[in-house]
Amino acid sequence: MGRATRGVLAALVRANRELRNMTKLVHSMIRVLDEARSVDFYVQAFGLRIAERIPFADFTLVYLHAEAGGFELELTINHGRTAPYNIGDGYGHLAVVVDDLDAEHARLTKLGLAPRKLVDFANAGVPVARFFFIADPDGYQIEVIQQGARFG
Repeated sequence: MGRATRGVLAALVRANRELRNMTKLVHSMIRVLDEARSVDFYVQAFGLRIAERIPFADFTLVYLHAEAGGFELELTINHGRTAPYNIGDGYGHLAVVVDDLDAEHARLTKLGLAPRKLVDFANAGVPVARFFFIADPDGYQIEVIQQGARFG
């Protein structure tokens, strides 16, 4: 490898390291209709806890977090809104990882939260993930994934 190639590679490594230090995902926001109903769902379903609640004149922000990570879910509640939000066709989903997918599916079913069927997802016969989806009270989809190689 020539000196110029080594110099370019070193510059790419430095740039990559700098970008990693600049970017950190901290939260995802969803708009919900009923604060208590949504907080109750996320506490029961995923063990999230309120990290902070910030009321404003026209809306309230509720930040939920899990013990096992720094990423938060921000619930935005617009005061006085009575009509459900149109989630639209561009919304993807949130995803969480659990140690025992079957046990979580059974627990959520017992709570009456109606998780959908378990799915074994593979690409050309190679397992990618095992998961199910569950909808929150506003219709947002949450993917619950078995912890494994890709999703640790």
